[in-house]
Amino acid sequence: MTHIVRRQVDNATTIDGAIHPVLQRIYVARGVTTTTELEKRLEQLLPYHQLNGLAAATQHIYDAMRQQQRILILGDFDADGATSCALAVTALKTMGANNISYLVPNRFEYGYGLTPEIVEVAKTYDPALLITVDNGITSFAGVDAAKHVGMKVVVTDHHLPGAELPQADAIVNPNVPGDPFRSKNLAGVGVIFYLMLALRSFLREQKWFAENNITEPNMAQFLDLVALGTVADVVPLDHNNRILVHQGLQRIRAGRARPGIKALLNVAGRNEYKITAADLGFAVAPRLNAAGRLDDMSLGITGLLTDDYARALSIAQQLNQLNDERRVIEADMQEQALEQLRQLSWHRLESCPTGVCLFDEDWHQGVIGILASRIKDKLHRPVVAFAAANAEELKGSARSVPGVHIRDIFQAIDAKHPGLISKFGGHAMAAGITLPRQHFQRFSQAFADEVSHGLDEDILKRIIHSDGELEEFDITLDFAQLLRDAEPWGQAFPEPIFDGIFLLQDQRIVGGRHLKMRVCWVAGQRTFDAIAFNVDLENWPNYRCEKVHIAYKLDINEFNGRRNVQLIVEHLESVI
Repeated sequence: MTHIVRRQVDNATTIDGAIHPVLQRIYVARGVTTTTELEKRLEQLLPYHQLNGLAAATQHIYDAMRQQQRILILGDFDADGATSCALAVTALKTMGANNISYLVPNRFEYGYGLTPEIVEVAKTYDPALLITVDNGITSFAGVDAAKHVGMKVVVTDHHLPGAELPQADAIVNPNVPGDPFRSKNLAGVGVIFYLMLALRSFLREQKWFAENNITEPNMAQFLDLVALGTVADVVPLDHNNRILVHQGLQRIRAGRARPGIKALLNVAGRNEYKITAADLGFAVAPRLNAAGRLDDMSLGITGLLTDDYARALSIAQQLNQLNDERRVIEADMQEQALEQLRQLSWHRLESCPTGVCLFDEDWHQGVIGILASRIKDKLHRPVVAFAAANAEELKGSARSVPGVHIRDIFQAIDAKHPGLISKFGGHAMAAGITLPRQHFQRFSQAFADEVSHGLDEDILKRIIHSDGELEEFDITLDFAQLLRDAEPWGQAFPEPIFDGIFLLQDQRIVGGRHLKMRVCWVAGQRTFDAIAFNVDLENWPNYRCEKVHIAYKLDINEFNGRRNVQLIVEHLESVI
């Protein structure tokens, strides 16, 4: 059952400045207390020199550039990894690194990160310096293997480290214990962006640009990549990340995005001049991710690197086709997962364990992360979906709910049951894991036990947090536009949701599963368009229902040059 809970706001807390009272309430509910926290100018970014490891990293890159040695960027197969890789390659080239290549492990052959196996492939490039982006912080064997064959290794990552660190020549990661950088929420693309900021400054001090007749690059040109990777990786949008995303969106809206991002927006049917953070997360990122899920992320990176729009568009169309294939695979896997839940009686939450593990021999390894997310949303429980990696191992992708730190859960299981897990890594809300096939049942039980240990049952309730009820005069185009202008909204800084009771004047199904409605303010005269996506067709339309309690986002529907307020319904229930 879904509960709508209104956010508690301390009415004594106010923010100085001319801020719409409803928007002020929204900001305070998200922990904002000063107008400084709302500033989104680049000057407000945390300075790069607060981040540890930059001095050693920049020195190694400079040495390789000065000696014209090959630099190899080792990426990752998701959108954060792809944007990180594209940013590193492009930024280094603009700074005069002419001998640079990149390598992305195919997830089906080599798995994640810097492994000894991928080092064997990296050797064929003959690099003097290997830089990881969005991976490497737990790649102990891979770092050792690279150094053993004479490579210098710089690790840039944002994932949580283990008890020990790899023996790299330099590590840049705000989550390394003791690092003073105040934003621990940088995505991988944010970390490499900060390293490139530091490198530009270092090269300036060395008079590199002047001596080599190179125009010093404006780092703002990379912010479209930073915005895309940050939103795609669903990292918390703290103040620093909001600045990065806002500035990247501004660049895209001004028509200054790179051809690859323009092309992805085109095939997704999005207007680049009116793009929102949600467009990056729900339209662009899935198409880019499709390359790493079903094929090879090198295709996506090539699209981000090209300066030729025609080529970028051709690649974007290939990515779009891969994303369509991914949707079909995902739909089949979701139906199989739901059938498993029915057979286990886990579709009834009272009999469902607090932590759920699912596996099918035929599931696609590249799609299990999305599957875990879908089932997590349905059950509101942490879920690990597994696929066969090979004859001996399973690979799992985990998604969690607020209040359950999934990587810490894996770490606790590993400590209590040595040898049960082969390897794991990730964040609070998402993580990956590998384990021997024969350990699946034992791990499933250990996972359910560990999640339930000391768990507050309220965490497992499906709750929609509302920013309260709007007055009728607030549901206007002007206020809807004000909310758009206040973005970026996202993880840990959620888009405002309101709730209220409305008269249901009209209802019909459109697009197969979406409920289109016309609702009227109970105590007023105005009516509004509303739409609820993917409704339960057994319950809706409900022609006996006269009143509905809805939780909704305020949106602007633009069609044929006309703009109207529209309520995007997150939850609805009939009111007797």
